[in-house]
Amino acid sequence: MKKMKYIMVISFMSVISIVSAQTRDTIPQINKKVNPKIERNSIRKGNTLYEGEKFTESEIEYRKALDANPESWLGTYNLGNALYKQQKMDAALEQYKKSVVNEKDSLQQARIWHNIGNVFLQEKKYAESIDAYKNALRRNPKDNETRYNLRLAQLLLKNQQQQQNDENKDKDKDKDKDNKDQQDKDKNNKGNQNPQNNKDNKDDKKDKQQQQQQQAPPQMTKENAQQILDAIQQDEKNTQEKVKKAMMQQQKRKKTDKEW
Repeated sequence: MKKMKYIMVISFMSVISIVSAQTRDTIPQINKKVNPKIERNSIRKGNTLYEGEKFTESEIEYRKALDANPESWLGTYNLGNALYKQQKMDAALEQYKKSVVNEKDSLQQARIWHNIGNVFLQEKKYAESIDAYKNALRRNPKDNETRYNLRLAQLLLKNQQQQQNDENKDKDKDKDKDNKDQQDKDKNNKGNQNPQNNKDNKDDKKDKQQQQQQQAPPQMTKENAQQILDAIQQDEKNTQEKVKKAMMQQQKRKKTDKEW
């Protein structure tokens, strides 16, 4: 789940992609001589370090490759992976966007869109992650891993929206309750004013608000995500069974009414 697509091993048949005209700087640049040998060696070293989970060191090597050839698609993509592993999500997303623009092969584009979806999923931007996974599946419909991540993102988005709706309902209820309490308090104050009681009520509300603010949601791990996925799927299954049971009971009642 949320597994990164593996870095791509450089091949002798790899082509240097052309930078999109839209991404070029308007300021005239001094033409720098490309050094393919340094580019290849740096990417190979970076891949070895990446596979050894030395992501900071692999980032350095990929940057050396880009210094030797700023238009290196493979160096850009692999740098994005190294940054992702270091939780540098914004920087990783920037590299992925550059590489997906310059790459023409559909399967490689699918890998990049998959990883873009992972970035958004980590940042809990579920709608954006859904779009990215759909882009990946358009280019590689057989990728079951992307399909699984898409389903997870859809369920998490649904759960997020439900939580927001529940929070809004709770806020409305609290607001109505506060208004009612205030009205009751105003009525009581007319007959018997007690400043100390008013102060205690305010302190109680303040304590409740502080407790709610302190209950920050923990960061989601892979295990948490799987538990959420299982729970939501089980909830959907239970709901479907309830609906099915209710429909059967309704059909029985209609049949009985007809015969009667």
